Amino acid sequence: MQKDNPIPARLKDARKKANITQKELGVRIGMEESSASGRMNHYEKGRHIPDISTLRRMAEELDVPLHYFFCEDDVSAELVCAVDKLSNDDKLDLIDALKKKSNV
Repeated sequence: MQKDNPIPARLKDARKKANITQKELGVRIGMEESSASGRMNHYEKGRHIPDISTLRRMAEELDVPLHYFFCEDDVSAELVCAVDKLSNDDKLDLIDALKKKSNV
């Protein structure tokens, strides 16, 4: 696994939080049952990187935003998940509050 690629760790973390197996996730996103576990294992080990459409299906199934997979630290990952759940108005309010706090 490449250390600069956060996708494998994020994928494994989100899958475990969803309490589903590698095979179950693979099947839910449309993989053949016979190869789902192995393919998901390769993604989680960083041997292969899923294409963006596969990653998008995983995000939808795991109920995380797509950009969650690209977060390099746990705090950022938690933040993008929390922000994703907000309404657009609340997101705009948050942006305003952050701008005021950082004097941007």
